[in-house]
Amino acid sequence: MPLYEHVFISRQDLSNAQAEGLVEHFGTVLADNGGKVVESEYWGVKTMAYKINKNRKGHYAFLRTDAPASAVQEMERLMRLHDDVMRVLTIKVDAHEEGPSVQMQKRDERGDRGDRGDRGDRGDRRERRPRDDR
Repeated sequence: MPLYEHVFISRQDLSNAQAEGLVEHFGTVLADNGGKVVESEYWGVKTMAYKINKNRKGHYAFLRTDAPASAVQEMERLMRLHDDVMRVLTIKVDAHEEGPSVQMQKRDERGDRGDRGDRGDRGDRRERRPRDDR
């Protein structure tokens, strides 16, 4: 069966238990249609880059699934109809990566803001002088 990865955002005013309950609910939808959830992660409440339906934050969840296309289409259809789900992204992948997703790894493990080898030498910088405001 094809492998998929899904990320969905639910409303910020849900409790953590309700948001994790959505993951279980959509997992059972897949199971009823012949698929299975290989792994699921709850990423927590995160601030979004722009407002969606008057919400600045949302509960993010991630699913790795092994399901036929018809099961994925049914799950996405139900997600679009669900009042608590704001956005859904589904990607077909060749293979699932081992271990936690990048979002769940510690910042130190990812190497964020460490050695910036991609930047060249900035050289000598001119001294800034205050402007004369006349």
